[in-house]
Amino acid sequence: MCPLLFSPGLNHSSDFAICRLSICDCRHQFSARKTMAATVSMQVAGLAAGVAFAPEISSGNVGSSSSSLAGVRMVVSPKAQLRHARLPAASASMYSDAKYDLNNYKFEPIKESIVAREMTRRYMTEMITHADTDVVVVGAGSAGLSCAYELSKNPNVKVAIIEQSVSPGGGAWLGGQLFSAMVVRKPAHRFLDEIEVPYEELENYVVIKHAALFTSTIMSKLLARPNVKLFNAVAAEDLIIRGDRVSGVVTNWALVAQNHNTQSCMDPNVMEAKVVVSSCGHDGPFGATGVKRLRSIGMIESVPGMKCLDMNAAEDAIVKHTREVVPGMIVTGMEVAEIDGSPRMGPTFGAMMISGQKAAHLALKALGLPNELDGNYKLNVHPELVLASTDDETASA
Repeated sequence: MCPLLFSPGLNHSSDFAICRLSICDCRHQFSARKTMAATVSMQVAGLAAGVAFAPEISSGNVGSSSSSLAGVRMVVSPKAQLRHARLPAASASMYSDAKYDLNNYKFEPIKESIVAREMTRRYMTEMITHADTDVVVVGAGSAGLSCAYELSKNPNVKVAIIEQSVSPGGGAWLGGQLFSAMVVRKPAHRFLDEIEVPYEELENYVVIKHAALFTSTIMSKLLARPNVKLFNAVAAEDLIIRGDRVSGVVTNWALVAQNHNTQSCMDPNVMEAKVVVSSCGHDGPFGATGVKRLRSIGMIESVPGMKCLDMNAAEDAIVKHTREVVPGMIVTGMEVAEIDGSPRMGPTFGAMMISGQKAAHLALKALGLPNELDGNYKLNVHPELVLASTDDETASA
């Protein structure tokens, strides 16, 4: 057995504590392939345990065989470092025995009707399941996705997301003026750390090299959770109102909703909810849908629209004023600027993420569940639970 030797002066509290594993008497025990497999296996295990492994070959520790594994350097890194960790490219020799002939590739047979049944049955089952749900998030832009992600951490909260576009994400697929990079002001970068989105860190902000990295990452994590369903290409046409409370949304296929002036007999469907989160963005064909409807039925006085751009004022205001505007309906993201007449923020996205998180905790509060705003949030629902994004002042706003 090889002894586990810790380097002198090891500080376990350090972000970059380094310990060394000395692997002895390995001169002729492993072939080149087994050595590579062992290295990859250790790296996989290291990533799962929250550490990064790097092979370290040095002539002083290696026997006569070039295939000997001299040592493994284990770097215990902070999460900010681990978000960049990747397994090394595998050698082609590892796949030399794989049965993968692209010239004669053949799929398993299937009947066309099976495909139709699988799609239809699963979608209709989801519609039945979410006809009465806990939270409906209307709008799957950066604020809506962040809200749904935060809510999804509690597996007992059933979340339905309504998005009128075929492709969810809103304006978060690109930065400003159709450029690629996404700018996020600190301290909202902590949310990126949580969902493991890589970025370039600068003094007061971070830059994601392509906005699609954020949107695709949060969607993949969110939609993998069993308590979440995204209904894309579905529009929220109206609200369900009982007394003075919002109790759900009226839905229809987006293509139908866009053609009511040219077609007839296209009545909608409904989705009841204990809480509706409206994250429909700024004004536009489907923008600010929730608050504009509240104004038209007299539940709020006015929707003045957002003011001219002021990034510094806008982001703070959007997070601060994310709130339940009427019983049963929470407003988040740029829709907050529409209802308050606060400045627009332009191509910086941190407030969308944090406003979405705050909206989620307002929804949890409305459901009578532990939430960060009341200071009784429990981090034992999922092991990765963190309100990763905001300081105490913003969280309590």
